[in-house]
Amino acid sequence: MAAEENDNTWISDIKSALADDCDDVPTFDICQGQSIPACIRPTVWKSCLGVPVLANQMMFDEIFDLPEQSVLRDDCQQFVDKLGNEDEDKLPVLSDLETILTHHRKSLGPGAKYERGNGWIELLIPLLNLQLPRKDTYCLFQSISNRYIPCNANAFNFYRLLLLYHDPQLCSFLDTKRITPDLYTGSWFLSLFAGVCKLNVTIAMWDMYFQQGDPFFVLFLSLVMVVNAREQILSLKEETKSKLIEVLLSLPAGLELEDVSDFCSLAQYYTVKTPSSFREILKDSLFSRTAEKSTSISQALCLPVSVGELIENIALEESEDEGVRFFLVDCRPADQYNAGHLPTAFHLDCNLMVQEPVAFATAVQGLLSAQRQALAAGSAAGGEHLCFVGCGRLDDDQYTHMVVASFLHRNTHHVSLLDGGYQAIHRYLGESVDGSLSDHNPDCCLVCLTDNQNGGADQTLTHNDSTSGSSSDLFSKIGRPLACFKLRTFANTALTTFSVQSSVLFSLLVNILSYVTAAVKMKSAEVKGKLLEYIVNPSASGGTERHVSSSDKVGKRYRNMAPVFCVDDDQDPTDFGGDEYDEEELEISISSRLKQPDVVASFKCQEVTVNNSVHDCHLVVSATHIYVLREVPRSKDKARLVVRRPLSAIAKITCKKKQPELITFQYGEPHGKEMKINDQDRFNIPESTEATKLISKLIVDCIAVKEAEMNSTP
Repeated sequence: MAAEENDNTWISDIKSALADDCDDVPTFDICQGQSIPACIRPTVWKSCLGVPVLANQMMFDEIFDLPEQSVLRDDCQQFVDKLGNEDEDKLPVLSDLETILTHHRKSLGPGAKYERGNGWIELLIPLLNLQLPRKDTYCLFQSISNRYIPCNANAFNFYRLLLLYHDPQLCSFLDTKRITPDLYTGSWFLSLFAGVCKLNVTIAMWDMYFQQGDPFFVLFLSLVMVVNAREQILSLKEETKSKLIEVLLSLPAGLELEDVSDFCSLAQYYTVKTPSSFREILKDSLFSRTAEKSTSISQALCLPVSVGELIENIALEESEDEGVRFFLVDCRPADQYNAGHLPTAFHLDCNLMVQEPVAFATAVQGLLSAQRQALAAGSAAGGEHLCFVGCGRLDDDQYTHMVVASFLHRNTHHVSLLDGGYQAIHRYLGESVDGSLSDHNPDCCLVCLTDNQNGGADQTLTHNDSTSGSSSDLFSKIGRPLACFKLRTFANTALTTFSVQSSVLFSLLVNILSYVTAAVKMKSAEVKGKLLEYIVNPSASGGTERHVSSSDKVGKRYRNMAPVFCVDDDQDPTDFGGDEYDEEELEISISSRLKQPDVVASFKCQEVTVNNSVHDCHLVVSATHIYVLREVPRSKDKARLVVRRPLSAIAKITCKKKQPELITFQYGEPHGKEMKINDQDRFNIPESTEATKLISKLIVDCIAVKEAEMNSTP
């Protein structure tokens, strides 16, 4: 009995604190996240939400004249009917509902509008259960809406970044299925789970929620909800998109009262294990309807980290922070790193990824080994959370973005990117930069040189150029060479047609352009001319590997095919056979072909011919080509080769808005100021976004190989 009394001491403490009528009651410190007894729950919630005990100043005009009043009234009536109360009890509830919702809608101003499914009615369910006067219920409802309900799509974008940070494999799976967070978390965010959880579960969850006082808590609760079900979700890879969304939507319904404590504790754990920079960056943008400026993160490659959080994190002793510890990865070129860097930074030259892929792979293994050793030794430089640092200028950081994208592609956990890069570090340290950075050399440091040239003005860094320039036009430095026209068209088209979760694809495509630019700048006039001639005139002799051209002699056409597909006779033979193909000879084993070492990935899909006939097939991707194996009818493992294309021949990848799975690959070459398309293939690919990302990266690799070959040419 004595132990039980000690366990309930906090109830007396919270009652005493509330009775003192203090403005700031330390509710969480007293209650420690425990469920609040029903007898004091209204008072505790009012205290946590900043609602006065009496709302005497609150007045309702009792005028129901909204343009959408009939819709609102009908929704209220349907909700009250579902409660199953006696008829005499329904009228007061209906009156309270309509009055509160109408007044709330008017308080938002003339630009607002009541819409079905906006979560307002669901948000009122737990509040009505408190059986408070109408004015008190309204004040609680208003406070929750203003403090805790996200008001724009940034909530979905940020939630995806959280999922990418803590479970990149699961995030990639949902991206591949084109399941964006708004398709399943919308009702969770708008009602704080009240619309999807049992009433007793919601009330217990809100006890913890309001004690926390953290508006971002709903995003971490949603994160835990999905991450805990990862095995179930990943096992449904063969199911349709609609079935997956149905499963995701139903997850909160399985939560029981005894699960709430662990559920909220896990959400707190993920909160602690996430860099906190997002709070200062997004709080006004996410939860303030009156914010003058909204911060968009829809194109963020990964979770951003502010320079202030990074510097403070580095300064902490190992025992001082049980949450996030960063392992800092400086991705700038070697000359920039040697001119100044943070003492704990590991150097990973981003240029190696394109110029020397083997050396880059070795460096990555060294990075991971150094991270493990630092963690084991308890070093100040050790941390489980990878924070990548670029130079701080968008045009020059495309290689850095490419490196980050490669780590994300490998499903690396806890990947973040320093907002502003090295330039932000330099500015943050100010006059103490010499004492804080290792090997800082003002004569070689690009930030110092830029500041000196501009009289200390805060200019953007310019790499390999003495003049500063705007980074708003990512393609402005490419110029007019025909060599870049095809790549520019491909990048612009892909950015337009694959807008859903396109941040990784974005950085890969931009790298195609920036890489060609760097190659042209660094080469002599003779090599530059050869490179331009090589790309513009792929039919010119001088190499066994080259771009496809409409003037090339083509091989034997496949029977029963429209004349849009062709095979380049001059390409090296593969396992499929030689230059001349016969339909009977091309029957191969699909499983054997997919196991060949040159295969990077494969996608089971449908080929759509020009006469709209459909054939089951496999799109096979190698490091240099795409192949299409059309399945042989009534044969489980046999197929015929019907398409063989060099990746370098791709000019555009497009899709239809109403049929995003229907992808068209167009092939062509620059012709004056226009892109001349001379062929195309169409496929119905369920994993269209994933296929496009992969092929985009391989195009980057192809360009790297070609440039390396040019460098080795005398």
